[in-house]
Amino acid sequence: MGNTFFIRGFGSEIDYRGRIVRAVEKPAFSIAVVMQRRAAQSRWADVVWEPHGVLPDPGGDQRLLREDGAFAQWLHPGFTLVLHKDEGDGYYFNVSSQSPRVFVLWRMDGDRGVPAEVTVSSEEAGRWMDGGHSVDGVAMPPEIFAWVGDYVEKNYRPQPEERIKPRSFVHPKDRV
Repeated sequence: MGNTFFIRGFGSEIDYRGRIVRAVEKPAFSIAVVMQRRAAQSRWADVVWEPHGVLPDPGGDQRLLREDGAFAQWLHPGFTLVLHKDEGDGYYFNVSSQSPRVFVLWRMDGDRGVPAEVTVSSEEAGRWMDGGHSVDGVAMPPEIFAWVGDYVEKNYRPQPEERIKPRSFVHPKDRV
């Protein structure tokens, strides 16, 4: 028995022997991100871009929702929250917090802030920030909270922490 590895494809995977294996469907929720431009209270910048919120995806193209001088809101549809089993801790920590968030990785594109990725895993968002990306959390809408909460209840089981025995309790012959 050799090791099995998979090459991901569209809707299926291929194992190392060339056999097609059906990919497991992952829970997904389509959303749109609202990015906001507002006047800055700073001598270094005139405006600040930031994610303002998320909502179920209405479809269509990105569009200006509202503009009033230095204030503007743009809708960016076409994002998908996908839940992965290995992110269970991050989902659990997020939905059990005082203020659950949807995390938006975004960047500047010319003179506009645009979203690039979304997640509901606080741990994935932390990894993005550790990588130097701009990440902001916005309030999680009730329908997304219910969806993630249901997933956590059905799929997440915290792993018991393994206690590491202090070296002083290990016989000197057994110490490495």
